[in-house]
Amino acid sequence: MLSINMICIGKIKEKFFKDAIDEYSKRLSKYCKLNILELPDEKIPDKTNTNIENEIKEKECNNIINHIKKDSYIICLDLKGKEFSSEEFSKKIENISMISSQITFIIGGSLGLTEKLLNLSNQKICFSKMTFPHQLIRVFLLEQIYRAFKISNGETYHK
Repeated sequence: MLSINMICIGKIKEKFFKDAIDEYSKRLSKYCKLNILELPDEKIPDKTNTNIENEIKEKECNNIINHIKKDSYIICLDLKGKEFSSEEFSKKIENISMISSQITFIIGGSLGLTEKLLNLSNQKICFSKMTFPHQLIRVFLLEQIYRAFKISNGETYHK
């Protein structure tokens, strides 16, 4: 069974996001082994500059890198990434599952990801050019992974 790993910066505090994540996690258990790892976010001071922001990003991304499982296909969520339709995303997951037993999705902190981490990834994807809270993107990602499995298995799911 394919392992899907999500490495995220920051904790989910809102109950409605937790409920949605729990629901999709339960639905996905039929299709894959899902592991969600929440890593702590670094405190961003009120007064900041580029150097401070880069240091924070570096710490968060190094922590992410330390938790990536060996031989995992790495997909970073990034605004400059490729946009997929649900059908294309489903096909992408199918194709990856032919070459790797695990996929790791990475959702960075509010400052984004370092070039070092982006360069380690096999793929960069973008859900939208709009900015969304990181908590909501987790729900989007889980829903799209679930939809991808439904599409791959020829099962009905609302369009």
